[in-house]
Amino acid sequence: QVQLQESGGGSVQSGGSLRLSCAASGYTDGSLCMGWFRQAPGKEREGVAAICRSGKSYAWSVQGRFTISQENAKNTVYLHMLSLRPEDTAVYYCAASMKSTVVGPLQEYEYDFWGQGTQVTVPH
Repeated sequence: QVQLQESGGGSVQSGGSLRLSCAASGYTDGSLCMGWFRQAPGKEREGVAAICRSGKSYAWSVQGRFTISQENAKNTVYLHMLSLRPEDTAVYYCAASMKSTVVGPLQEYEYDFWGQGTQVTVPH
């Protein structure tokens, strides 16, 4: 079992930045991928960024603005978000995949454990 706790959300002006954190506890040694997803009001949850043993993946909408990183000593994954836009407003979720093979690191079905989410708001 893996427990995930996000933090770092908030309200920021357009063009601003935030850093989200995801602290993982429990059996994390077998985690193949850690991902960040988001869900805006009235929209489906979408993959934003993932960090796997094979590398990093980003959604096209955040490439060049968001960076995912991992600090293994703290079992923490970060999402550094720059140049935030109103369309980035969403609840952001951290997720962990324990699958032996991950084909789609930005796909929800690849992930086994989810955090509760943290709200990010970028007003118009």
